[in-house]
Amino acid sequence: ALSGAAVLVAATVAAYSGAFSVPFLFDDMPSIVDNATIRHLATALRRPAASTAGGRPVLNLTLAVDYAISEADVWSYHATNLAIHVLAALALFGIVRRTLARLAHPSATPIAFSIALLWALHPLQTESVTYVVQRAESLMGLFYLLTLYCFIRAAGADGPTRGLWHASCVGACLLGMATKEVMASAPLLVLLYDRTFVSGSFREALLRRRAVYCGLAATWLMLAVLVLSTHGRGGTAGFGSGVAWWGYALTQFPAVVHYLRLCFWPHPLVFDYGHSLAPPSLRVILDAAIIAVLLTATAWALVRRPALGFLGAWFFVILAPSSSVVPVATETMAEHRMYLPLITAVALVVIAMWEWLGRFSLILCLALAAALFGATWQRNETFRSSQSLWSDVVARRPGNERAQFNLGCALVALPGRLNEAILRFREALRLRSDYADAHYNLGKALMFVGGTPEAIAEFEEALRLDPDLADAHFNLGSALQANPGRLSDAIT
Repeated sequence: ALSGAAVLVAATVAAYSGAFSVPFLFDDMPSIVDNATIRHLATALRRPAASTAGGRPVLNLTLAVDYAISEADVWSYHATNLAIHVLAALALFGIVRRTLARLAHPSATPIAFSIALLWALHPLQTESVTYVVQRAESLMGLFYLLTLYCFIRAAGADGPTRGLWHASCVGACLLGMATKEVMASAPLLVLLYDRTFVSGSFREALLRRRAVYCGLAATWLMLAVLVLSTHGRGGTAGFGSGVAWWGYALTQFPAVVHYLRLCFWPHPLVFDYGHSLAPPSLRVILDAAIIAVLLTATAWALVRRPALGFLGAWFFVILAPSSSVVPVATETMAEHRMYLPLITAVALVVIAMWEWLGRFSLILCLALAAALFGATWQRNETFRSSQSLWSDVVARRPGNERAQFNLGCALVALPGRLNEAILRFREALRLRSDYADAHYNLGKALMFVGGTPEAIAEFEEALRLDPDLADAHFNLGSALQANPGRLSDAIT
């Protein structure tokens, strides 16, 4: 087990060793660069302004620790992200090994090692590890796995040690609740694990460990307080986000099927799928049928093949908060949501290989790990700059106006690329005419190339759509001042 853990750590660190210089990207800006609460550890638990870290105090605290180490230098943030991922892989190794040992499987350690290694090296994980602010997903994932690991250790312990492991289980769950909302399902899956692998029934599980489940259930109070404090994450999530729940739910059928495909063939990966909804179509119906079949198979397995059913439940229950009927207006699809559900696909593949090929499957798993290592290394190259990242998104999703806009913003900062940036801003506005930030940035770019009259029109349109754009007011004034016929307008 120790040698397997050492190989697991070394391989994961090597796979991400080239990502330490990846700059802050996209939501890293409001969550880290512009987040005043992380400047001092004493203010880290305050709720920051609208950002990914809002309502997630443990996440914000870890960002504050990194800021204390290296301020705006990215290396410490990436080191922490990688450490979180490595610890999560070790926790998964321990969970699978101890579960298979409980089932008296003779190959518990090599199977657990294979599952943890393939999961850790899978390129689908890059968004949760390389993109700094998506530490929200990986850190929550670590606490989720630790909650289950501590429960498993408690189930095999006696005396005071058992109490310590139970307390650690509840503590890890509490920290997870303060990291990301997806943690909400952890108490339910611990109970399902208990019923499946330890107690044999829900009734027996609740009778034998009533205090533990009361403690786990109490962590929902922390989550409720944090969720209410963010008011639907600033109106971007929940039933008040402006997105119809049924439209969002329809979109999740092709989204989940797409996630499943990426588990087995992780290409192409897309950083930002946008926020469009899938219209009713034959494809949605077919994808809904696939999900219905998988849900039915999971329900059947929970009764007839509980261990297999647990894997299916792990996939669907963890995905449910973000990939069901509760809208997330800013992203209807996101690869980081598969950080924990990926375990199901990897475990099924490895266990099936072991049943068919025996110990020879370890060689095949190592070959797959080498291929995944290469794919992860290559995917991390895409994150090298904003320009390379958004160019990749535009190539994959040309109809994503947010990607067109962000590519324009990245090109503006590069010498000699201003005209290309203008084209990207125009394309973003063609896709979405009421995009206030695109109007504003197009106006700024036009001012640089001497198009002052057109720039004025863009600034005015941006302010019509969003009167609170302070920079647009300033730049409009500057543009009007440069236009002799409109000097009086600049004064007003």
